[in-house]
Amino acid sequence: MDNLAITLGVEEEFFLVDAASRDLLADPAPEIFELCERNAGPHKVVHEFLRSQIETNTRVCHSLAEVRQTLRETRKLVIDAAAQHGAKVIAVSTHPFGRWEEQMPTEGDRYRHFAVIFQQSMRRSVNGGLHVHAGFGDADDRIRVMTALRRYLPLLHALSTSSPFTEGRMTGFKSYRLNLLGALPRTSVPGALYSRAEYDKLLEDYREMDFVRDSGELWWDIRPSGKYPTIEMRICDVGTRIEETMTLVALYACLVRWVLRNKDSLPSEPPTEIIAENRWLAQRYGVFAILGDPLGKERRDIGDIAEWLTAELAEDAAALDCEAELNYVHEIIRNGSSADRQIDLYRLRRLEGDSEQQALVAVVDALIEETCEGLSA
Repeated sequence: MDNLAITLGVEEEFFLVDAASRDLLADPAPEIFELCERNAGPHKVVHEFLRSQIETNTRVCHSLAEVRQTLRETRKLVIDAAAQHGAKVIAVSTHPFGRWEEQMPTEGDRYRHFAVIFQQSMRRSVNGGLHVHAGFGDADDRIRVMTALRRYLPLLHALSTSSPFTEGRMTGFKSYRLNLLGALPRTSVPGALYSRAEYDKLLEDYREMDFVRDSGELWWDIRPSGKYPTIEMRICDVGTRIEETMTLVALYACLVRWVLRNKDSLPSEPPTEIIAENRWLAQRYGVFAILGDPLGKERRDIGDIAEWLTAELAEDAAALDCEAELNYVHEIIRNGSSADRQIDLYRLRRLEGDSEQQALVAVVDALIEETCEGLSA
């Protein structure tokens, strides 16, 4: 077996919106979920904390081409089911004007436990994310690769930003989602770990102190999966367009492969605090961020970092047959992420005379259209 072989799986969290008002559907028809579950085939469709959310999990994929096809299948599954019950779907990390006070939690012991423990922090956390699983190597390999990837997480996040609004307000952040998540414990960048035993010891410490019940309550930006032999990248906002999601998956897969083939000559780990600083810059400025160089001690424009990194990953992109997807990184940086498009459209509609609410509804209209892009084979 190829020791650089990688399997992939993608989780996307969507919002269900009312077809007329474009607001969040606080209590959508349960038949939407039932229809998705019935027609999911090799994929999975699961509930999230809020009833207005729906999450898709792709089957295990062995190529980027398979990932693209499965994303088409899972998005179409949800969009078609929602349409049959008067709802629309948006792939975005915060709804532009939905209010947290109006949302209804999903039934279940786990969610009730979170609501009791985390109180307002959980109730206000109306957001969704993109999670990408990569399966490779043995348990120790996966932990070491996880640690080596931490320095690149801010770049991945900047490319994904899709949550500039919350509760009808422009937040000033390209990803307000991370601000919402930051109110919960055990989020952000994990410390450097170098073996599965080291990770298991840390998890056991959490358990012994009754901080967590299982590894699923470690909500780090990147973590070992508790269910699968994978490393799960969790920092990204939901990609509104499939093309954007494919770029994030491709960049992540190429980075995993690059680390695996260079694992004996990796640079020393930067301080977690420096990675966290870059993370904040990414969530604040998105593709306009000037980040700390992943391998140096100077700040560089994100475009320059991307130029260097995509050239470094060219061999891996060729091996994974995802050159076009990887190079779309530059397209996102040139033209902006979902967050930039949302802000530009909102400002344009306001200049043209729309009220704040009308402009926000126009943003949701655009998100509905972009979520459907690229679904045909």
